[in-house]
Amino acid sequence: MRAANDFAFHHATDTMLSASAQVAFEYLDDFRKLSAHMEQPSAMMLGSRMEISTDVGGGRAVGSHVRMRGRVLGVQLSLKEVVVEREPPRRKAWDTVEARLIVIGQYRLGFELEPRGDECSLRVFIDYDWPRGALARLTAALCAKTYARWCTERMAADARRHFESTKTTVHSIVR
Repeated sequence: MRAANDFAFHHATDTMLSASAQVAFEYLDDFRKLSAHMEQPSAMMLGSRMEISTDVGGGRAVGSHVRMRGRVLGVQLSLKEVVVEREPPRRKAWDTVEARLIVIGQYRLGFELEPRGDECSLRVFIDYDWPRGALARLTAALCAKTYARWCTERMAADARRHFESTKTTVHSIVR
């Protein structure tokens, strides 16, 4: 397991969630919910998507594995991640252990929650290196920073949207 400061690059996105840290952690601990944007075609993935699979632990335990597979412009992409930190309801992180990617190389991805009364702050972060190989490094020089920002922003925005949609509205009726 590499330390976060062992990676060359870092990006983080912060947002507030209309949920307690405990409720937010229970939701974000589900890898499929947190990474749902990867299973949908997007401009960032050039119209492609990744297929997510998990081990029996579902990505919800230290040591649990998650895999993603897909194609972009006919190039096979794949990665295997392992959960390296899980401290409910505060923090979770996972590292790549195998990666065949174009824009970024090995990475640590995760989130941190901090209680703020009835709400909590969410920070989604990625620490990453560029991929190996001359062509991949050229692609990374052009796109890695944008991809890292897109990834963390999508996760944070999807979580914020989920908890906004689950808010109950109180209506007052005056007669």
